Amino acid sequence: MSQTTQMMQLQAEATRLHDELQVRDQLVQQLSQELFRLVKGNASIVPSPEMSHAHMGEVRALREQLQNVEQQVQFYQEQMTTKDNEIYQLRQSVQELTDRTRMLEQVVQELPGVYRQKFAERMTAIREKVALIQRENRQLHAELQSVSYRLAVRNRRTTQIDLPSFPSIGGSATLPTLGSV
Repeated sequence: MSQTTQMMQLQAEATRLHDELQVRDQLVQQLSQELFRLVKGNASIVPSPEMSHAHMGEVRALREQLQNVEQQVQFYQEQMTTKDNEIYQLRQSVQELTDRTRMLEQVVQELPGVYRQKFAERMTAIREKVALIQRENRQLHAELQSVSYRLAVRNRRTTQIDLPSFPSIGGSATLPTLGSV
């Protein structure tokens, strides 16, 4: 059961007890007025022993009723005080929970920004590493091209065509000339 439902039930109970207390107060007031009227009425009339005995019985019964009503009033007042304390504590709890809910809602609203900031901080470091690796890659690529070019140039210079050498017949080889023909 939620605290607001509990609080509403306690408030309804407090209202009911308050209404009952008002009814009891009215009864006490009526009994007091009746007692006062009887006592005042008896003082002006000289009662006969039988009537005074009957009135005394009524007065005793009314006093007992009055004591019962006073005890009930005291009981209900104690209950109302207890319920009022419970209501106060529940209101305090509701206020604390409301404050905590507001705080949590604010935190939830701020979370996307916090995550973006943290992500941006992480991405900055990663971008710097990527940029560094790309620079190194370009540098290595340039060095590779330079080395490849130098090797190609060196290979062209040192490459000589090896012609086969033929063994000579006799000691010297004579080549035919055009003049002796």
